[in-house]
Amino acid sequence: MNALDRYVIKEVLKGTLIALLMLYALFNLFTLKDELNSRGVGDCDLKQILTYIGLLAPRYIYELMPSAALLGSLFVLGGMANHGELMAMRVSGVSIFGIIRTVMIAGMILVACSFALGEFVAPDAEKKAKLLRSVAKTQRPAARTERGLWLRDGNQFIHVKDIFTEGDIANIYIYELDDERHLQETVYAKRGLYLDKEQWQLKQVKISEISAQGVSSREVDELIWRSVIDPDVVDVVVVDPENLSLNDLSKYVNFLQENKQDSAKYELAFWARVINPFITLVMLLVSAPFVVGVGRGIALGPRMMLGILIGMSFNIIDNAVGQMGVVYGLNPLFVALLPASLVLMGALYAISRLR
Repeated sequence: MNALDRYVIKEVLKGTLIALLMLYALFNLFTLKDELNSRGVGDCDLKQILTYIGLLAPRYIYELMPSAALLGSLFVLGGMANHGELMAMRVSGVSIFGIIRTVMIAGMILVACSFALGEFVAPDAEKKAKLLRSVAKTQRPAARTERGLWLRDGNQFIHVKDIFTEGDIANIYIYELDDERHLQETVYAKRGLYLDKEQWQLKQVKISEISAQGVSSREVDELIWRSVIDPDVVDVVVVDPENLSLNDLSKYVNFLQENKQDSAKYELAFWARVINPFITLVMLLVSAPFVVGVGRGIALGPRMMLGILIGMSFNIIDNAVGQMGVVYGLNPLFVALLPASLVLMGALYAISRLR
């Protein structure tokens, strides 16, 4: 890698970072406005709100990375074209495809950062954000650890190890104390489904009653458990499917399939998760025909507006295709690949016509 390559890579990364900060600031304005409206509800204060927004930062950055790469590359490469730098590179013997190859190297760095952020940082940070927000608003004691969620309901202490969505939980432990804080009963359920009116249906239940005479245990297939703990409280640590890690999505898809339930929504989220970091590369390719090989006369404003329109259009089409895929039962991998593939083919066709 020569000095020219390093310069282009540095400029593309710098432009992406600037665009990312601008987009993130814009998103945060709306989030901050919504959260400020909740001040005074429960224990919400400005510090709690800012902490909540900070914890959501990894998710926003992950989601905004492709759009930021598109805008950043249009901004940087457009500026280089207007200042004659790209033309100077070509005069010195660097081909158009050589410039694009260097831009793709910068893209691979962004892909690696995006993948690491989306897999190892964003899901846990969002869970902490949701838990912080819920505890502040409801003032209900709760704590999330690496082994699940702990909640308190009167004399009951509840440990939920696996939390899915929409009132679907698994591996539930309920510890009930008497008025003197002595353990009097434990309940373990393999699975719990929320019914309504503060009622849960527990399945494959083992009940252990503790008394002065000893411990007696019994097992039942199903048990109705009354608790003020509802899905709104439990789901605060549930990350939306598109924001789960690949490992968590894979486990939940297997869980649903083993229980003969519809897993299409989560299979789509899994493949979208795999593909999403590489959309950054596609967006960098999209930017190339608009700046590489174009003269110096095009102003920066139209380029940026074009980038915004392309980014917004892609997101709208991607979401629409995803929803249609779930409704019509299309192959999740095909649905996840379709929008990016169409854009990629268009970008490659435009690049092939560059001179």
